[in-house]
Amino acid sequence: MNNNLIGKDFNTGIYIRLSQEDKDKKYESDSESVINQRELLRSYVNSNNFNLVGEYIDDGFSGTDFERPGFQKLLDDIKNKKINCVVVKDLSRLGRDHVMTGYYMESFFPENNIRFISILEAYDSFKNQASNDSSTFIMACNDYYSKQNSIKIRNVLNEKRKNGKFVGSLPCFGYMRDPEDKGHLTPDPVTAPIVKKIFEWRKNGIGPSRIATMLNEKGYPTPSGYKGTKYSTRLINRNTWNISSIKKILSNRIYTGDMIQHTQTKVNYKSKKKITLDKSLWMVVENTHEPLVSKDTFEYISKLIKQNTKDVQPKNRREKRLLEGKLFCKECGNRLSVLYRKNHDYWTVNCNRYARDPIREQCQSHFFPYNYLEDQIMEKFIKDISVQLNNLDLKELNKTVQREVEKQTKTLDNNINKLLSEKESITKRLTSLYEDKYNEVITIDTYKELAKPYEGKLKEINLSIDNNQMRKYEVKCKLNELPDYTKKIKRLLDLNKPKKELVHSLIDRIVINKDRVITIQYKYGVIPDNTFTYKNLNLTRNPYGRKGKNQYSK
Repeated sequence: MNNNLIGKDFNTGIYIRLSQEDKDKKYESDSESVINQRELLRSYVNSNNFNLVGEYIDDGFSGTDFERPGFQKLLDDIKNKKINCVVVKDLSRLGRDHVMTGYYMESFFPENNIRFISILEAYDSFKNQASNDSSTFIMACNDYYSKQNSIKIRNVLNEKRKNGKFVGSLPCFGYMRDPEDKGHLTPDPVTAPIVKKIFEWRKNGIGPSRIATMLNEKGYPTPSGYKGTKYSTRLINRNTWNISSIKKILSNRIYTGDMIQHTQTKVNYKSKKKITLDKSLWMVVENTHEPLVSKDTFEYISKLIKQNTKDVQPKNRREKRLLEGKLFCKECGNRLSVLYRKNHDYWTVNCNRYARDPIREQCQSHFFPYNYLEDQIMEKFIKDISVQLNNLDLKELNKTVQREVEKQTKTLDNNINKLLSEKESITKRLTSLYEDKYNEVITIDTYKELAKPYEGKLKEINLSIDNNQMRKYEVKCKLNELPDYTKKIKRLLDLNKPKKELVHSLIDRIVINKDRVITIQYKYGVIPDNTFTYKNLNLTRNPYGRKGKNQYSK
């Protein structure tokens, strides 16, 4: 390895990370720790006659999460051959997850011929030295530190929860933090009256849909609009009240003055994924803050909600229909729900976004009697595959699929490259803003305000890149699936009575628009898509179609 040091110029990137737990420490300036790291790293680079190419900074990011903008920019520059050396203050700055840190040190950096140096541990990947041998132990200790720190923080938060102190990031709609005690909630003068009106209207017999309409007519702010937080992708406009928002408020016990916390928890200290806890594990402390509704009223409304719950049989306890999971709405892209109405013994199809809140027209009705819809789709399906598959040429099929995979892969590569270019542009802007903050051209508050939209956009871009890469992986997997795919077709090909396995093997999705135009989209592009218009054959008085079991086998 020492031979790599002979006659070689090292274009160096210094990586700086301010740990999340240090973010709220009181320094002379918010980034004193960053300043100290920069001075140490620059001094090291200069004393070793390295070429300083770039500085990559993550201010206030956890070491267990590697989706940091500065670190991702560092990886991009490594892949683009802009740097061949990375220097950090210590191994914990690179990361505290020993698995991922080990991956970058032992796989990614060597595979990309990157010299990695950690100053405090005297680690240098291009040198044979005894100090390098301790790196594995140090990484394990850093991971252990994160775990212990997570346990300590969790214990502190749990103790506050037991004492009825609010520990969330933002209070629920209707409340604000008490300026004199951040763990105590007090009614928000702007939104508390809105919450009181919602409970009062519901108590007087006004339904959630009508309440949402009244709030929109009066121009009252919504919870997501007022807080300025991200909202569900199911919503088209976060500034419009809907049934879901109303029901969420009416079912929240915190408005009775009781503190309800620890309803969800992270899987572990390394994961962002949260799981919902059983009610027996919730932390409930009664009468901790001023109520916005009496407990009697809340109990009365809770009973109304239970009484008005539709009797729809859960999917996991009923027969699944042949086309379930394959039906999609053309207008909004959501799945079309297939529901069995137990009380009336019929099956229906509709857009679930529309069905959740029809008055606000977040989409349009796609109501069908399921049985008639299935009949017409299966009639087209049988005609399509009888024409195409009776003379199935496996060699030509392979070539067709390969061409389709190459075409889709090229499109996805273009998408990824555009996103990476946009990501680089935003990262440069953030770096420029950070330099202005560091040089006191702008204040810290101004920096945070200007940087916030860029950071949000950066997260969206990273998510889009991940989605495109995952899609690219799925497309490439089609080539491996092809032999099984063709065998499955031959084995299942019974056009008199198609099995569900055959239908799901061939059909990618079935898209239906508001005018009842149906498009059957087949997998791999081997069978041409079939577009036709639904015919209303339901001439009987029963508007939901005939009754009966699914005529196709599972």
